[in-house]
Parts: sequence; C-alpha cells; structure tokens
Amino acid sequence: MRKMPGDEFDSLVSFFDDMARTKWLGSIHNRLKQATGSWEGKSVLDVGCGTGRLLLRGVEEAGHLTGIDLSKEMLKASKQNFFFINRSEKATFMQADACEIPFEKGKFDLSLSTCVLFLLPEPEIAMKEMIRVTKEGGQLAMLNPSVRMDQAKAFAYAKDKGIRGFEQTSLLKWANVSTRRHRYSPDQLSDLLRSNGAVSTEHIEVLDGLAIITVANL
Repeated sequence: MRKMPGDEFDSLVSFFDDMARTKWLGSIHNRLKQATGSWEGKSVLDVGCGTGRLLLRGVEEAGHLTGIDLSKEMLKASKQNFFFINRSEKATFMQADACEIPFEKGKFDLSLSTCVLFLLPEPEIAMKEMIRVTKEGGQLAMLNPSVRMDQAKAFAYAKDKGIRGFEQTSLLKWANVSTRRHRYSPDQLSDLLRSNGAVSTEHIEVLDGLAIITVANL
C-alpha cells in the first residue's frame, strides 16, 4: 500500500483553510451537512479533516467530533479553530492515515471526507476503512470530483458564476489536481461502497455536476 507523506501539506495550511472558507466549497460543506441530517448526540469522524472547518458546522449538535489528518500543522490549526470558539472539549484531533484509521470497528455514527479521498494513491482502501469504523445503521458522506471535472470546465463554471480571485484560483487548482488523481461517476462510487457493505447510496451533484456529494447508509 502506497502512503502519502503528511509533511507535504504542512506548508499549505493557510491555503486549505482559506479554500474551506470560499463560497464555492463552503456551500458544498453546508449541502453535505444538510444531506447527513441532524448530528445531535452523534459521534462524528472527519477523515482528512484539514483545519476542522467542516466539523465546526456540527459542533453544537454532535456528541463528540473526531478529526484525523496526516499533517501535524493542519491538526494544530483544527485545534486552534475549536479553541477560538471555546469548544475544545467537543473534539479530538490526531495524526493518522486515512488508509489505516486507528479506531475499532463500528465506533462512529457518521464518517465524513471531503477533498481528500481522490488525492490518495488508493482511495478505495480509505473508503473501506471509513465503512469499517462506522456503525451498522450509520452513515458515510464524502465529496469527490466527478468524471466531468477538468480545469477547462472548472474555468467555464467560474466564469459563468462570476467567481474570481482566490475563489477561482482554489477551484482551478482543485480541478487540476483531480485530473491527475481520481475522478468518479455516481455508478462507480455506488459500486465501490455497496461492494464493501453500504446498504444504499445517494448522490448529489454540485458545481453543476463537476463534483459529487455521496451519502451512503450502512
């Protein structure tokens, strides 16, 4: 199994934190949160949590939030973001590999991952791990670029929506990386998830179909 070095992301903390707060990605995070329903009392895991911005959306609801990331600097930023709103006690952050999640089977009610799996050398292994650590009857939710995503289409989308400056730059970088890593169709994602234990899957197109939110019921 090929692994990614976490320190290559240490210098990108500001970029990823700013990207998580863009209107385009922020609205996707909101849509994903809405698609997973209430987090009231739930144990929630974010795989590749970055600076913790997605988990912050459920901090007042969830029983406890857990974020894992390869980058120590990302984890420091996550802890700071929770400290700033006086919610440090609601979250645990730890350095860990998405392909070797260090928790027992069925620990979490909900497992999330956005802007991460498609970067991995073998994203299917991480999907299996997310399913493993999620309870029967729980949910898994992720964001991935679709097979339609490329830099030209992302640029056309940005132009059509009036997206400029850093908002546009971050979207185009995301698109560029996705064409060199992994992109998926809804059917491919359903097949992968169902073959590893998902009972049902739902797909929500975002960015006019350039990316896909997938929610799987286990």
